Amino acid sequence: MPPRTRLIVNADDLGLHPSLDAGILKAHRDGIVTSATLLAMGPSAAEAVGLAKAQGLAVGVHLALSTRLRCAAPSESVRTVAPDGRLRGSWADFARAWLTGQVRREELERELSAQLARARELGAQVDHLDGHQHLHLLPGVRSVVEGMASREGLPLRWPDALPRASWLRAPGPALKTTVLAVLARTAPRARPGVRRVSAGGVFEAGRLDEPALLAVLDALPAGDFELGCHPGEGAPHVPEDPAWRYGWGAELAALTSPRVKAKLVERDIALANYGALG
Repeated sequence: MPPRTRLIVNADDLGLHPSLDAGILKAHRDGIVTSATLLAMGPSAAEAVGLAKAQGLAVGVHLALSTRLRCAAPSESVRTVAPDGRLRGSWADFARAWLTGQVRREELERELSAQLARARELGAQVDHLDGHQHLHLLPGVRSVVEGMASREGLPLRWPDALPRASWLRAPGPALKTTVLAVLARTAPRARPGVRRVSAGGVFEAGRLDEPALLAVLDALPAGDFELGCHPGEGAPHVPEDPAWRYGWGAELAALTSPRVKAKLVERDIALANYGALG
């Protein structure tokens, strides 16, 4: 009898910084990470893809519209997406520009398609798509990304987990992720040919320590799911987002924890990647 739950443990932000790449690779080698999503224009993306391939780590594309990464398309062709040749600084900056009509849809599609093409040029065997900071959930952006997923035959992360009560009382990041989870849950049905894979870990992003991870695993129902995570080594300075501070080391410790591995056995949860879902 097959396990009742299959879980993809996906580490975001591969290619953004060597210290984050090292943590992701360690969490795969010594822990429960089964998949990673690549920021194709990240400063360390080329090396990260090679290391992931050598280690057998499955890779998807982390479609980005923020964090001041260089654009993948020719800059003159995506000026409303990347006004100075770089993407906007924050998720809020992009959302504001998009929702007020400052970003042209055809330029958005051009840039995201170029990011997917860039990942493949680097040698990634892309097995799924998701959105950096979940911006693929925004109305209009969602239809562009689902169009890509349909054409390419790639599954799509769908972060529809709702927060625990404690997170509803938390300011800042919880507000953002609550809004995005509501967008995921109230979105129209996926277009034909698109598989949305329900994802959790959204509200623990950057804070997925061992107790939080154990709680997420205890709450998993039957089915196929993704758990998003952000392991890393040390406390790197990320030039593209200097104020960014996550608990990268605590997440790495949780993802390699013997207690977490024992919980998977206890709950009969089978680890998988997107290519194994069929």
